[in-house]
Amino acid sequence: MPRPTPSAPPTDSQKAASSLSWLNFFLADIQTGVGPFLAAYLAASHWNPRSVGIALTSSGLITVAISPFAGGIVDASHNKRRLIALATFSLSLGAACIALSARHAFIAAALVLLGAAGAFLGPALAAITLGIVGPLGFDRQFGRNQSFSAAGNVITALALAAVSWFIGMRSIFIVAAALAIPVWLVLRHIRPQAIDNDVARGDPSNTREPGGLRHLLNLAADRTLLIFFACAFLFHFSNAAMLPLLGEMLAKGNARAAAPFMSACIIVTQCVIAVSAATFGRLAGTVGRKPLLLLGFGALPIRGILYAVTHLTGALIAIQLLDGLANSIFGVVSILLVADRMRGKGHFNLAQGALAACVGLGAAISNTYGGILAHRFGFRGSFLGLAAVALLALLLLWFGVPETLHRKAPLPTS
Repeated sequence: MPRPTPSAPPTDSQKAASSLSWLNFFLADIQTGVGPFLAAYLAASHWNPRSVGIALTSSGLITVAISPFAGGIVDASHNKRRLIALATFSLSLGAACIALSARHAFIAAALVLLGAAGAFLGPALAAITLGIVGPLGFDRQFGRNQSFSAAGNVITALALAAVSWFIGMRSIFIVAAALAIPVWLVLRHIRPQAIDNDVARGDPSNTREPGGLRHLLNLAADRTLLIFFACAFLFHFSNAAMLPLLGEMLAKGNARAAAPFMSACIIVTQCVIAVSAATFGRLAGTVGRKPLLLLGFGALPIRGILYAVTHLTGALIAIQLLDGLANSIFGVVSILLVADRMRGKGHFNLAQGALAACVGLGAAISNTYGGILAHRFGFRGSFLGLAAVALLALLLLWFGVPETLHRKAPLPTS
């Protein structure tokens, strides 16, 4: 009887693609431990809604200021793993500052560190993904990355809910700081040879140099991309403040229950993303980008209205299903749309940086806008105001952005 032929050992690229998924998983652990809990922590530390909004806005504006430069640096870098490692260290140090004290000086230092890290992580992760799997595998692998990221968020949210309940909310940030260690360990398993740096910036022909004023002008000349950037700005203008406002609302009445509630909301959202992101990555290659984006953008105004009409804890948690749907679609399909527009142009990561700047600016203004509305009109008025912005984003997407999916074969990777 003939012996079965042994399967070939996995290549560097195959090993790196597997490690990519786990890298997204552990990076999500840190970000979950810092971002969503910060508003509730500050509210429980006697910060008023307006001050919380301004603090979160400050971090967002730092990300906005750095993001375009970060994208150009990622395009030019031949050691993208080091960028991830440094950004992770910045996240960890920021979490440690928050754990030390809720005084303004410590929070300000933390926000600078968190904002700087946020500018690099998204572009660097997407660039490494494209450089490893190429255009043919990008849709599927990026969706898989998002699923692992969401799974990391779920597990971390559960763990942090228990930690905060038994030890206190400040302990969340100590745990988050320590979560940098598994990120660095996974990075060691992604060999530099597995990343094609030319493909990673959207230029498999290796004929263009990254960065430069000419590439910025090329981005500015792409009408579809500019309109989509405006849609992304409005989407996050509406979306970013909703969950922190929920945390603030609950922390005012029962600070101890705020963290478990936030964990429950995060878990619902991230479970939806975990089970759907990979599917949306595949669907985006068949049904197109725009139908999925319309579905995701359409969920956002409905969510804001529902938050305004009910304050029942169970209902508020259930509404997070819409948050999961919207963020799953946006997180995957927005990057695919940018990749569509940048095919062969050699500045994919620069365009990512511009998108991140629009997202960050929208999120930053959202927190101030939501905080001011909550301060003047109450939480119900703030949710309705955010829903109105979401409706504007949906209309702009519907009428201003065409389908971008290339039906022809992708460009070769070498």
